[in-house]
Amino acid sequence: MTAVRRDDAYANLVLPAILRDMDLHGRDAAFATELTYGTLRTCGTLDAIIAVGADRPLSRINTSALDALRLGVYQLLFTRVPPHAAVSSTVDLVRSATAASVAGFANAVMRQIGEHDLDEWLNTIAPDATTDPIGHLAATRHHPVWIVRAFADALGGDLAETDRLLAEDNERPTVTLCARPGLVDAIDLADSSGGAPGAFSPYAVYLPSGSPSEIPEVAARKAHVQDEGSQLVTIALADAPLIDGADTRWLDLCAGPGGKAALLGSLAAQRGASVTAVEVTPHRADLVAATCAGLPVTVVCADGRDVGEHEALPLAGFDRVLVDAPCTGLGALRRRPEARWRRSPADLPPLTRLQRELLTAALHAVRPGGVVGYVTCSPHIAETRVTVAETMRRADIPADLIDARPLFPDGMLGLGTGPAVQLWPHRHGTDAMFLALLRRTG
Repeated sequence: MTAVRRDDAYANLVLPAILRDMDLHGRDAAFATELTYGTLRTCGTLDAIIAVGADRPLSRINTSALDALRLGVYQLLFTRVPPHAAVSSTVDLVRSATAASVAGFANAVMRQIGEHDLDEWLNTIAPDATTDPIGHLAATRHHPVWIVRAFADALGGDLAETDRLLAEDNERPTVTLCARPGLVDAIDLADSSGGAPGAFSPYAVYLPSGSPSEIPEVAARKAHVQDEGSQLVTIALADAPLIDGADTRWLDLCAGPGGKAALLGSLAAQRGASVTAVEVTPHRADLVAATCAGLPVTVVCADGRDVGEHEALPLAGFDRVLVDAPCTGLGALRRRPEARWRRSPADLPPLTRLQRELLTAALHAVRPGGVVGYVTCSPHIAETRVTVAETMRRADIPADLIDARPLFPDGMLGLGTGPAVQLWPHRHGTDAMFLALLRRTG
């Protein structure tokens, strides 16, 4: 909690190391994980409750004490931990990190909050559902108001479906593996790992529990962890029909950390193609290289916008181009719960500008008749439909949108009205991935 607050760390990166250092296993590790992820996920709601219970703004509460109070209130209201245990452990934690007077304050706040259950507190802090339905959903489903509004807009204003999405966003996602085609069969991987074949991707395997790194096929780079939605949008780009010409030169313009590049590389190897994977950050480029070792993938450390200026990025030099653009990540809040409180609307203008620049570069990089796949892990309209429409309007390269829906599995419903596809956690069990396919026409 301190690392997330103080260092802008991500829990999924720092928590495993802490568990190893503290030698926590089994039920203890599971409980610590639930406390961490649950507290981060509900942090905005917890803060509103703490502010009322403490009768003071959060800015006047010691930061270490506030971290402990968040953990304690989560135990009180969201778990079956006995109230006396939640109170005593919180007070002990505050006492070890701060002064005795602060521990006394924490004790009083915890006891005050413990006098009411979660429903009573939500009735206290949540706006009225009739007069402010967005604010009500934000408080009761533990999301910032601006994200709830963005989700509702992307779902056509359907607040009932928005509620289902928000509820699903608060569930921990299944860990999914990608069985790299040509290296391991998904059925065989499911059998050996104790998992189950995915519902939609032919390469997906759902893991019931355990550490993916301990699976032999993952250690041997025959499989990797990858959300099923990420697999589906990558497969759709690889299967999109081209017009005339060869199909041997593929480009991943924003490749880090390398999951989509690895799947593209595995598919390319079966089709006599090769992949150029571009990543602007050196350490992420190294990660892509390690992830794609043994595949026909060449990693280039460069800015994806340097098409025509970098020797590895010739104009009209590629048959297929993937633009997995940097975005707000609102489609993966299940996996990074702290991101919902870290992002803000102010993040959108620089990101959407970068997205347009990268998509424009991709249109310059693809040959006439070739296909560009624009992908974001966000359903925000500004990052999806608006970015695509604005790029096509401004770009000096003519392109047409291809209907991406037929490239997804038969029977997969709720993909949107086309031609782009929007996946959803509550509809498909995937991250909220967006895909638009553009074919260069001149």
